[in-house]
Amino acid sequence: MGTEDRMDATADKLGGKAKEAAGKLTDDKQLEGEGRVDQAKGAVKDTVEDVKDAARKAADGVKDAFDR
Repeated sequence: MGTEDRMDATADKLGGKAKEAAGKLTDDKQLEGEGRVDQAKGAVKDTVEDVKDAARKAADGVKDAFDR
């Protein structure tokens, strides 16, 4: 599931960049702002995945310590 979540985050960031650029080109402040929000959502999703990965690694380390 992690790869799918990472792809979703990347899609949010890329879509947000496109929206922001379109907003700048058309002088549409709302669209520009929506693009920034989408990029922030993608960044948050990436951070959540980083935390999940770190938690998995920590849990594996603890498990390995008890398996010895």
